[in-house]
Amino acid sequence: MKIVTSLSFRGQCREAFEFYAKVLGGKITAAFPYSGAPVDMPVGEQYKDWLMHAWLEVGDQALIGADMDVDWAPGVDKPKSGFDISLHTNDVEEARRWYEQLSEGGKQVMPFGQTFWSPGYGNLIDRFGVPWMVNTNPPADAN
Repeated sequence: MKIVTSLSFRGQCREAFEFYAKVLGGKITAAFPYSGAPVDMPVGEQYKDWLMHAWLEVGDQALIGADMDVDWAPGVDKPKSGFDISLHTNDVEEARRWYEQLSEGGKQVMPFGQTFWSPGYGNLIDRFGVPWMVNTNPPADAN
């Protein structure tokens, strides 16, 4: 089984996924614009370049996303809440790099640093409004 997080944007899906691919070292394997929709699915001209589906592979994990408007997805224009995308690594420097790059243009909620459970943890909201937690796993002999 694979559990995949789906993210909704308002015209920024392609930009966000290109950014995530760069930061996380992933690959976009699908990016279908609304302009490619079947003719019986009318799409307003203003949405032609928006993505109806995007898939980002990062190792054996993935994120999917789409651009939505408030007419189809009420609340998509509100701040995202109730979830975080959580990244975990054994390498504190890798975690710090993810945190610093993802927070560029966004908001650092908890600055990256050592905690009682992790040698490096921080959370942020990126410039697209997506909340992230970045965590370094403690060494196995830490207990």
